[in-house]
Amino acid sequence: MNYLVGAFKPPCNIFISFADGRSRKQVPLKKENGKTVMVALFQSQESIVGEVVIEPVHRKKVEHNGVKIELLGQIELYFDRGNFYDFTSLVRELDIPGELYERKTYPFEFSTVEMPYESYNGVNVRLRYILKVTISRNYVGNIVEYQEFVVRNYTPPPSINNSIKMEVGIEDCLHIEFEYSKSKHHLKDVIIGKIYFLLVRIKLKNMDLEIRRRESTGSGPNTYVETETLAKFELMDGAPVRGESIPIRLFLSPYELTPTYQNINNKFSVKYYLNLVLVDEEDRRYFKQQEITMYRLLETS
Repeated sequence: MNYLVGAFKPPCNIFISFADGRSRKQVPLKKENGKTVMVALFQSQESIVGEVVIEPVHRKKVEHNGVKIELLGQIELYFDRGNFYDFTSLVRELDIPGELYERKTYPFEFSTVEMPYESYNGVNVRLRYILKVTISRNYVGNIVEYQEFVVRNYTPPPSINNSIKMEVGIEDCLHIEFEYSKSKHHLKDVIIGKIYFLLVRIKLKNMDLEIRRRESTGSGPNTYVETETLAKFELMDGAPVRGESIPIRLFLSPYELTPTYQNINNKFSVKYYLNLVLVDEEDRRYFKQQEITMYRLLETS
């Protein structure tokens, strides 16, 4: 039985490493099996340099038709699971056809790589970057090894960042104005605002502010929209009176947010909303939603 198990093991081991792997920042990445691993972090226009080590098992001869490494940027839609759409595809040939008898090291370099989109793991879509090493062989299957890494891209603070002012009205029963200090926030920002009660003729029980993420995938009749409530913040517990104002101060850093993504490779979008929820004493709920723009600011530490 042990012989049969060994028969299906690849005849060599492949190791992929980055040249600056010891000093480069590592970030957590959640795998498909639910486990979290630490992987290297890059941004667009960086060079990706490293080496591939191939080590035949028990020094047995490995015949091959060439060795190559690919850098792939891929999008996978979960309703089309298993089909990856490559938006970035670079290849380097590491070895010509021949035979391997002992451990061999191949350096590789992809210079100033254009990686326009960020890594993303959503409800219905995944965007990933991988290094893929392939040892091509005749008659038997190719030997393949993957190394995933994460890409994050940074944006300077916007030159124009207007405040948000909106009104909520329910016939002649309720008139509320709310104001947020700005419409664009970085991922570690603080949402600051105020709510003014101009007319209150219904008995409100409580009021919450929610942060919602809306992920849209596909297009046309195959569009899937998934909305998640990422945070819920109680603004008020009890009945307000006319003329009262309530301050808002919501810290974003505790939540796992991403930047706003607009129509990434015509495959998906991610948008964020502030959702104001009012509940009266008869448990009727009133909503007012406002889109905000999220961006990733370069961390100084």
